[in-house]
Amino acid sequence: MEKFTRLDGLVVPLDRANVDTDAIIPKQFLKSIRRSGFGPNLFDEWRYLDVGEPGKDNARRPRNPDFVLNQPRYQGAQILLTRQNFGCGSSREHAPWALLDYGLRAVIAESFADIFYNNCFKNGILPVVLPAEAIDSLFALVTATVGCRLLVDLERQCICRPDGEILPFAVDPFRRDCLLNGWDDIGLSLRHAEVIRAFEERRRREQPWLFVDAFPARGG
Repeated sequence: MEKFTRLDGLVVPLDRANVDTDAIIPKQFLKSIRRSGFGPNLFDEWRYLDVGEPGKDNARRPRNPDFVLNQPRYQGAQILLTRQNFGCGSSREHAPWALLDYGLRAVIAESFADIFYNNCFKNGILPVVLPAEAIDSLFALVTATVGCRLLVDLERQCICRPDGEILPFAVDPFRRDCLLNGWDDIGLSLRHAEVIRAFEERRRREQPWLFVDAFPARGG
């Protein structure tokens, strides 16, 4: 998992509350368990004017010119600004995969659905919770300023606006450390690789009957 320390990124505003995971990545795209390739279908039903299907050439599909991801001023955005209860609905991990594959590394909202919030940290995305007044102010700033960028600093736990205002945010210390170091669940386990290996070797010596390869195969 890629580390997250500081991000100076372009902001795209999605002014909608209660955005569920089916809107983030529709159910027909959930057949793959690979973590890549979902970006072109992020917010598929809002982004395109036809019905998306796996294998469809997205470059040939008609796009909705009114949707923010299709507007030239927001191309290359790395920070998503949205409203409350983002990521509600089913617990599909494909939702953060799609956000990340598109290029979004941080999501700023008034609140998140719990499971989606947890999945973000496991996949290298920083979900930032801010008060409603701060969210309103950021929407006004981003929509009024072409090319608006924010500095999201996880080490200092704050967001720096272009006008110099600092917006602090809270994050669980364990989750913060995992993002700063790029530790997903596998990475956390690998930190204890030597201990795990020593345990396996001791168990093999003490209880060899538990290991199939400890006994020679019988002839037919």
